[in-house]
Amino acid sequence: MDGVPEPHTGWTFLTNHARVLAAIADNHSARIRDIAAHCRLTERAVQKIIADLERDGYLSHTREGRTNTYEIDPGKVLRHPAEAGLTVASLMSLLVKDEAARVTTSATKGLPSAAT
Repeated sequence: MDGVPEPHTGWTFLTNHARVLAAIADNHSARIRDIAAHCRLTERAVQKIIADLERDGYLSHTREGRTNTYEIDPGKVLRHPAEAGLTVASLMSLLVKDEAARVTTSATKGLPSAAT
């Protein structure tokens, strides 16, 4: 099927909700199609995740023409008791970096850059 990301098997460190939130933090006006491609999810899965995040107050959006602009509530506390007191801003500070920082960090640590 064209346009459907290949599935991932095995476990990962982040949930799809965290991936979608980080993608939105990188680009507040990203299209669902772009978020889905970035996170390797289907567009339908991203729509559901965005609805979950909005319903629970982590995310809101405003419509500007045909574009949605998302706003993340950085002070919202994460849901799991193990992360009690940890805010969305704290999580995003670990996950979201601008592209220049990714390339610089990768180069200094001898890791492949995000561009490769």
